[in-house]
Amino acid sequence: MPRQLGELEDAVMTRVWQWNRPVTVREVLEDLQQERSIAYTTVMTVLDNLHQKGWVRREVEGRAYRYTAVSTRAAYSAALMNEAWAQSDNPAAALVAFFGMMSPEQREALNDAVRVVQRDNPEPAPAPAPPAAPESAGSAGSAGPADSGESAEGGEGSAGPGR
Repeated sequence: MPRQLGELEDAVMTRVWQWNRPVTVREVLEDLQQERSIAYTTVMTVLDNLHQKGWVRREVEGRAYRYTAVSTRAAYSAALMNEAWAQSDNPAAALVAFFGMMSPEQREALNDAVRVVQRDNPEPAPAPAPPAAPESAGSAGSAGPADSGESAEGGEGSAGPGR
């Protein structure tokens, strides 16, 4: 899983992603200098570090390198979200909290994304459930694995406090 990019790494990668073409240190430098004072060697070091970390590939052109992004910003963002979600001790609660922070536009984009994933990866229709056996009104029935704390294999469950 990728670690989050540092502030300067992100500023450099933003340009590489936006331009979506091989870039030189000089091009990135000139664009960054519109926002901040920064040295050529600093940008060169950041791009070299990004290459060593696998974020960009580089090809020699004359006496310089041209750098190209290895993946998209969307893939980077998705990997960060997935990593954060996987680290939660309660993934469902984390999703509820995350969705609660979303704007209506973001929720609509999420709904669109879910529709695309469902269209591209349709799940098989669930098998019809067998008819339920009639029970008497006073019968409590037997406790199943979810009710008894046992797993379907008959062993003790692993969820719950102190387990």
